[in-house]
Order: sequence, then structure tokens, then C-alpha cells
Amino acid sequence: MKFKMAKNSLFAVLLRSPWWISMLLVLAFGLVSFALLPKAYVPFGLLGTMPFLVIGLIAASRQWDLPSTAKVNDMLAQATAMPWREFADALDAAYRAKGYTVTRLNGKAADLQLLKDGQTTLVAAKRWKAANHGVEALRDLAAAKEAQSAAACVYISIGGVTDTAEQFAKAQGITLVADVALAQLLLQAAK
Repeated sequence: MKFKMAKNSLFAVLLRSPWWISMLLVLAFGLVSFALLPKAYVPFGLLGTMPFLVIGLIAASRQWDLPSTAKVNDMLAQATAMPWREFADALDAAYRAKGYTVTRLNGKAADLQLLKDGQTTLVAAKRWKAANHGVEALRDLAAAKEAQSAAACVYISIGGVTDTAEQFAKAQGITLVADVALAQLLLQAAK
């Protein structure tokens, strides 16, 4: 069973925030417990910090190997400056580093075909620099996924997609790779 948390709940926001923010809350609540509660109740006040401590530890484990903001911004600037062939080569190298067999496609909907463990994934990346990423490119990718009986598909962009496109991608099982996730993918190839 998978636990689902509301997108804007306090704990969801803290999971997306730097880990040290949760730890500051632990410290603040701990100090308030010592300052305001009678000695007999201080342990109970400290128990109230446990959810924040757990969230801080989870956030720290998720953020441990993440590149710095400067590295992410630098990689995104490099990706924006790349011509298509160089960008496709970088994606090719990144997916090969993750253990995929990569085949370049010349189709309208998908640009790369990834094979790993008998599963096919289609990747659309040619519009990575476009200012607007709407539903039409995602529809083409979803149709190609169905036509080729692919297990998954990925849509790559520097910026995000429209809200409508994001909803469509979620409904069709299309993984959106943009911004930080794209920088992380490209940085893996550089390792």
C-alpha cells in the first residue's frame, strides 16, 4: 500500500525543502518545550518534534547526492546552449550510463528508444528548448507508446509543461523530465 500525502501539506512542503529547515523546527520546538512546559511535561513536548525529525532525516537522505543549485543552473544553461545533435548525444550518454541500450529514432513523436531488462521506453526530447510545451507533443508520444507497445515514455524539456499537459501526462503515464531532473540526468553522463 502506498501512502499518499496532500501536495501542499506541511510535511509535503518540508520534504521538498532543504533538510535543515525541518531540523531547525525540531530545535525550535525543543527549545520552546524546555522554556514553556513544566519539567514533567518536557518529554511529551520533545515527542512532538519527532515527526519533524523523521521528515528532516528523509529529506536529508533524498538530498544527499543531489547536485548543488549552481551545478544545476550551470548544466541547464549548457543544455539550453546546445544544438540538437549535441543534446541528443548527451541524453544518449546519460541513459547509457544508467544501463540502457539507446537507439536513435527519426519519428515525429519520439527521438530515442531505450531498452533495459526487456522493457522499451520512448523518449521525446527534440522540443527541449521550446517556450511552450502543450498537450499535442504528449499526445503524439502517447500514440507512439501504444503503437510500439512500449512500457513507458519520457518527455524532456528545459522548462515545465502547461498544467493541462501535466494532467494529460499523468493520465497517460508519461514521465516528465524538466529542470532539476534534467540537470541530474545530464550530470550523470558527465560522471
